Amino acid sequence: MELLKVSKDKRALKFLKRRLGTHIRAKRKREELSNILAHMRKAAHKTTKIKQLQYRGDRKVKGIRPSRTKGIQTKHTKFVRDLVREVVGHAPYEKRGMELLKVSKDKRALKFLKRRLGTHIRAKRKREELSNILAHMRKAAHK
Repeated sequence: MELLKVSKDKRALKFLKRRLGTHIRAKRKREELSNILAHMRKAAHKTTKIKQLQYRGDRKVKGIRPSRTKGIQTKHTKFVRDLVREVVGHAPYEKRGMELLKVSKDKRALKFLKRRLGTHIRAKRKREELSNILAHMRKAAHK
């Protein structure tokens, strides 16, 4: 292979003939090795010897897995929940949480919501939601 790299075809043939026994086998092997070398030269950059990636066709853009969509709110669910909230109103614990937020008892509201909802993260999210609702109500009353 090294002999072929430096363009010594006859020397490579002679070497391969000694190794493989016959002239025909040596010619086949030399041809095979020169094809491999040509492919390597084509694939590698000329000066840096960094291999270039071959074009393997356009990649298929895959959709999101169903397991990844859990918890993502769609337009439809947002619309339905807003409609239900408008018709039904707030739950009693949400009203109490809003009362606590109105009198600036944020920590007490968080504790209360945590007891009702079960986890700290859910309570924080609910407190944020209720404070946004209160801000929205203040803006509506101010107009």
